[in-house]
Amino acid sequence: MKMSFLLMQIMYKCMVLTDGSKEEKMMIKVTTGYPFPQGCTVRGENVNFSVCVPSGKKCELLLYKKGKKVPEQIFDMQETGSSGLIRCIALRIPRAEAYEYNYRVDGEIVIDSYARAFAGRKVWGEARNIEQHEVRARIIDTEFPWEDDKRPHLAQNEVIAYSLHVRGFTKHSSSKVRYKGTFAGVLEKLPYLKDLGVNQIHVMPIYDFEENKSYLNYWGYGEGYYFAPKSSYAAKEEVTELKNLIKTLHSENMELILEMPFTGDTPKMMILGCLRFWVMEYHIDGFILNPCIIDRESLINDPVLYGTKIMKKMDDFQNTMRRFLKGDEGMVPGVMWWLRHQSEEEETFNYITGQTGFTLNDLVSYDQKHNEENGEENQDGPDYNFSWNCGVEGPTRKRSVVELRRKQIYNAFFLLLLAQGTPCILAGDEFANSQKGNNNVYCQDNPVSWLDWSKLQKEEKLHQFVKDLIAFRKAHKVLHPEHEMMGIDSTSCGIPDISYHSENAWQTSSEVSSRQIGVFYHGSDEEESCYVAYNMHWVSHLFALPALPKGKHWYLAASTDDGVLKEPVLIEEAKCVEVEERTIKVFIVK
Repeated sequence: MKMSFLLMQIMYKCMVLTDGSKEEKMMIKVTTGYPFPQGCTVRGENVNFSVCVPSGKKCELLLYKKGKKVPEQIFDMQETGSSGLIRCIALRIPRAEAYEYNYRVDGEIVIDSYARAFAGRKVWGEARNIEQHEVRARIIDTEFPWEDDKRPHLAQNEVIAYSLHVRGFTKHSSSKVRYKGTFAGVLEKLPYLKDLGVNQIHVMPIYDFEENKSYLNYWGYGEGYYFAPKSSYAAKEEVTELKNLIKTLHSENMELILEMPFTGDTPKMMILGCLRFWVMEYHIDGFILNPCIIDRESLINDPVLYGTKIMKKMDDFQNTMRRFLKGDEGMVPGVMWWLRHQSEEEETFNYITGQTGFTLNDLVSYDQKHNEENGEENQDGPDYNFSWNCGVEGPTRKRSVVELRRKQIYNAFFLLLLAQGTPCILAGDEFANSQKGNNNVYCQDNPVSWLDWSKLQKEEKLHQFVKDLIAFRKAHKVLHPEHEMMGIDSTSCGIPDISYHSENAWQTSSEVSSRQIGVFYHGSDEEESCYVAYNMHWVSHLFALPALPKGKHWYLAASTDDGVLKEPVLIEEAKCVEVEERTIKVFIVK
C-alpha cells in the first residue's frame, strides 16, 4: 500500500513537470519592469515585456508554453508597472526560450508589434487565427557567435549591387538548392553571386508580414512586424539562419541592404528604433527607405546608424536610359548627366529594371504590360514602361527580332555598368529571366515570379558577357572614380577628366533628333583612358576619336554587336570609327 502511494506521487510529479509544472510556475517571479526597449528583452533568466497601450485599456500578458495554444499563466500589466502609455512587466523565467507570449487588450488578443520572432508563421501562405492563439511571439535569446564579424563599409563607387526577392530567388525547382525559397537558399547561391562579381545584395522585405490578405501579398509591402525576420523564409530557424547569411556575406566582403517600406502611419520613433535594432542585432549594412516617410538627414547622423548606408530609389536614371535605349529623341543631355553622375552623397543607385516594371528581357520583348493573371483586368502596374518589343509582341522565333532583342539587352547592361553611379542588377536579368510580360508580380507566388535557373545554361553567353563587363568596370578605375567627374582639367594635363564627342571631336550634336554620344573618360598616368561610343540610332554613325599623345594608340575593347568582351584590337591610325546602328563600342588607350 505504501509502495503504491509512493508510485502515484512519482507519476504525478512527472506529469506536472512535462506539462507546465507547478514547480516551474512557482519559479516564475514578477519583478519590476522597464519601459525601454519595447518588446521582449531577455537577459539571462530575466525577461522584460514592454508594450504601448491606449489610455484606459486593460492589458494582460499571456504566457504560453512553447507550441501551446492555451496560456499557461496570465499577468495583469495594469498593476505591475507603467510609464505614460507604456505598460511593462519583468519576469524571472528559467528556460525562457521554452515560452511564447501575446497580449490581451480589453479582451482582444494582440500581437506584439516589437516581437523578435514568431511561432505559428512557419508555413508560407497558411492562414492563422490570432484569436485562437495560433500566432504567438517567441521569447528568444539573441546571442550569436559573431566572432570577429565586421561590416565591409564598401565605398559606393566600388559597389556592384544585385536586387532579389528571398523566396523567388531560389523557389523554382531549377535553382537546384537544398533549401528553396529561404535565407539558406540565398546562402547556397552565394558562390554564384561572388563569381558574377556582385558585392552588395538588396533584398525586398524580409520582416514578418501577412501574405494572406484580400490578395496574395507576395512582395511583402505594407504593414508588418518590422523587428522579426519572416519565419517562412527560413529552412529551420529564421534568426540564426539570417545572421549566418549576413556573417558569411561579410566574410566575403559583401553587404546586405534591406528594403524597409514602412507605412505612412508607422511612428517615427518605431522606425528609428527598428533601424537601430537591425544594425545592432543583425549587423545589417544599410536600408532602402521611402524619403516621403522619413527623411535621410534625420538618420545619417544618428550615433547608432552613423556609417550605415541610408539609400533611396529614384526612377530618373531608369526612365532616361530606357528612353535612350529604345531610340527616343531629346535624351542625349539627360544621358550625358547620368553617365557621369555619382551617388556618393545622397546614396542613390542606378537601375534599369526593378521589381516594379518589366524584367530586362521583357523590356525588349513587350510594348504593353500583360498583367491579366493578377485578376485586376490588367489595370494594375505602371502603364508607362518606356519599353519596345523590337517589332513583335512577346515570344518569337523571328531571327532578326531575336538578334535585335539580344543586342538591346547588351546595350542596357553597357548603359548600366559603364555609368559612374552605383549600378544595381535585377536578379535574373543576367540570364534573360522573363515574367511573361507581367510588370507587377506582387501577387504571383509561382513560376511567373520565381527565377527560372534553367535559363542560365541556355543563356550562358549573356551571363558570361555580364560577368566580363562587371570585371571590365572594376579593372578600369576611370569608370568608377571616387568622386564625380566635373569636365575640368584637374591634373593640368590639358585634357578634362570627362568630355563629350560625336562626329567631330570635342563637340556634341545639338539637334534634338540626335541619338548618339561619345564619352571620353581621361585617366591618370597609371590608369587607362576609355572612350565609349553610344549609338542608339537605327542608322550607323561616325564617331571622332580624340587625338592622343605620341606613342599612345586606340584599341577596341568591347562592342554590343557581338556581345563579347575581347582582347583589345588596335585601331590603325584612325581619327574616326564607324559605330553600327543600335550599338555601343568601348575603346581604351594604350
